[in-house]
Amino acid sequence: MFKESVTIAVNALLGNKLRSVLTMLGIIIGVGAVIAMISIGMGVRDKVQSSIAGLGSNLIMVSPGAVKSAGVRQAAGSNTSLTIKDAQAIARDVSDVNAVAPTVSRQYQIVAGNQNWNTQVQGTTPEFLEVRNMNVDVGSFFTNQAVDARDRVAVIGSTVAQSLFGDANPVGQTIRIDKSPFRVIGVLASKGQSAGGGDQDDVILIPITTAQERLMGITYVQMISIQAASEEVIYGVQAEVAALLRARHGLTNDQGDDFTVRNMVSVMETAATTTDTITLLLGFIAAISLLVGGIGIMNIMLVSVTERTREIGIRKALGARYQNILMQFLIEAVVIGVLGGVIGIALGVGSSAVIASIAGWNTVISPLAIVAAFAFSVAIGMFFGIYPARKAALLDPIVALRYE
Repeated sequence: MFKESVTIAVNALLGNKLRSVLTMLGIIIGVGAVIAMISIGMGVRDKVQSSIAGLGSNLIMVSPGAVKSAGVRQAAGSNTSLTIKDAQAIARDVSDVNAVAPTVSRQYQIVAGNQNWNTQVQGTTPEFLEVRNMNVDVGSFFTNQAVDARDRVAVIGSTVAQSLFGDANPVGQTIRIDKSPFRVIGVLASKGQSAGGGDQDDVILIPITTAQERLMGITYVQMISIQAASEEVIYGVQAEVAALLRARHGLTNDQGDDFTVRNMVSVMETAATTTDTITLLLGFIAAISLLVGGIGIMNIMLVSVTERTREIGIRKALGARYQNILMQFLIEAVVIGVLGGVIGIALGVGSSAVIASIAGWNTVISPLAIVAAFAFSVAIGMFFGIYPARKAALLDPIVALRYE
């Protein structure tokens, strides 16, 4: 009986092809929209997480606090409380630390021959590459000897290299930073765009001592980047760093920190929570069209029951029971949901690929989203098909046979 009911349902749908397609359209669009929207949301999440992870593995960042003058606190990072010796003490005294890299930075106009470019110049140490997961593509990075000697050497990002030298090899060339000559010894491997939309390749790295004494005329550092041994110990390292710096800066219990310690784990967790919420919202908005499709199924099934009233009466007169009529129309509604779901899956996957190709967005097809959308489409067909099917099954056979 089940096989026969499926055959009857398919024949009924094929007998009204246009009406059946229009009925399934709501389910098709709904399933496709759910899959496409969730793939976009998950793509955004992966892009943000990869960008944050690209800043460094198990990264902890220590920045100066805010200056307080006459009861008024200035902007965050305006203090000058951190020094290279603080970074050295962290590397020496804090356990579970792989590498520490102090940095200073400032915007400068860069000149190379008849070309110029305005970019960020960062003074740092050789450990910066390990802490920030960076690599040198061409040439080499400066050494600790260059830091001690305050050498005028520079490693430039790929954006800077292209802007100043085009397709020529920059290694060995001379650039001027604030009118001071520097020899290019390497080009960084491209890292692309950051989560905040900035160009991570638009940077020049020089020895921190050179930056402090030959360019900026400062003795403090603006950031200390720390790579913890693993993600599991990152909060313990963060607490040790805070305790060490408080002791080094002579802060008493009633005094607040003159620095800020942050880790990228909390940033990634916050970003993941935000993007997951956005993905869920997009999925719910798209799922509304599935409900509209379900209403369409109910509407068309009610029409079908009305059109086939005499047929129902004949079946009942020949011995069809309540369960047989109910199953027949319920299967017809479920078939609409199944066919609409299958076509909708193809539409959603195709739409995600088109969006990724044309708009350049990162999309991630989720098998769970596909299964959930398909199951929901079948459930919608069943739910909205129950009332029309029950109405057909409850028809009085005598009244049905008299129906014109």
